[in-house]
Parts: sequence; C-alpha cells; structure tokens
Amino acid sequence: MSTTTKSERFMDLRGFLGFFGWGVLYVVARLILEVETLGWWTRAAVAIVPVPAFAWVLWNVSRGIARMDELQRRMQLEALAFAFPLTLLMLMTLGLLELAVGLNPNDWSYRHVWPFVFLFYVAGLVRAKRQYE
Repeated sequence: MSTTTKSERFMDLRGFLGFFGWGVLYVVARLILEVETLGWWTRAAVAIVPVPAFAWVLWNVSRGIARMDELQRRMQLEALAFAFPLTLLMLMTLGLLELAVGLNPNDWSYRHVWPFVFLFYVAGLVRAKRQYE
C-alpha cells in the first residue's frame, strides 16, 4: 500500500491547476479567435497567450519526472516511446491522405489533431503500467 505525502498531494494539485489554467486560457483564446473582425496583431497576441502557461506546465512535469523513482521514470519513457511513433504515423497518414483525397481542414486541421497526441501518451502509460504493476 502506498502513502502520499503532503508535498506529493500539493504537486498533484499544482499539476492539476496548471493543466486546468492552461486549458481555460486555450479555450478562451479559441473563442476570441472566432471573432473575425480582430486585427492581425491582436489575433497573434491572443493565439500566444496560452503558450507561457503550457510551458510552465511542461517545466513542472519535467521536474516531477525528475523526482520519480526509476520504475516510474521507465513507465514515462515507455509511454512516450509508444506515443511518439503513433503520432508520426498519424501525421504521415493524414499528410498522404490530404494529398490523395483532400481532407477537409475543418475536420483535420492541427487544432483537431493535437488531442490525439495526449491520447496516445495515455494509452502508452496504461500499457506500461500494466506491464510493470
């Protein structure tokens, strides 16, 4: 049975709040960018607003991984090793299909495809956890 310390719970809370904050900024930016009357500079500035928040999340995730034990790090590495090739496969397939049949950008643009990367990572993490636990 594993026990969590107050600092581990705080890190989990901080990680959750970081992802939540980034998600809110992303959704707000997407909604603002739907307004077509905004100028080019305003649209570019709004598009960049969620970037520092996500960079902060990534920094905290990498710090959290550095604090993990060897087994947990190995599971993270295997999750990434599973997700990265799947992401490349998806992008290659979509690129070739776009050349072959012309995919609708309203269905297959970057803003629609990037969530798959996270899903591939989660699938890889579940796979690694089943293997080691």
